[in-house]
Amino acid sequence: MIVISLAALLTGCNEAGAGSDQGGGSAAPGSSDVEVATAIIEGDKGPVLVNVEVAETSEERQRGLMFRESLPADSGMVFIFFGGSEGGFWMKNTLIPLSIAFFDQDGEIVRILDMEPCTKEPCRTYDPEVSYYGALEVNSGAFDEWGIEEGDTFRMNQ
Repeated sequence: MIVISLAALLTGCNEAGAGSDQGGGSAAPGSSDVEVATAIIEGDKGPVLVNVEVAETSEERQRGLMFRESLPADSGMVFIFFGGSEGGFWMKNTLIPLSIAFFDQDGEIVRILDMEPCTKEPCRTYDPEVSYYGALEVNSGAFDEWGIEEGDTFRMNQ
């Protein structure tokens, strides 16, 4: 098992997504053509493996987990922002409650928020109020269940 840095992940995702409709992995059930990978979160209780769909294009990030009726317990979606981001997330047309961890360019989790479904506007925006390079959405409460906290480290496995 080789653990790569977030910088290497971002470089690889940028190259794979540029001008290509082909993903690097198989699509997860209920998803479109997004790449599937394994994320590792290093916390006090040890490493947690999460099967993630990688939303790296603007379209994939906008669609996110909309209209999903469920999400497997060990799964989620990671959002990659080349050059970083400061905006918030909203839950428009998202049917399941989610928790989201925002991480910096080094993979350090800088904020964790719980988000509620929203099927009609106005929908609340969940703003981490910090700069971040990526975010991981999982089932609501999963980070607590796994013992993951702000300051823990997020990495992608290759």
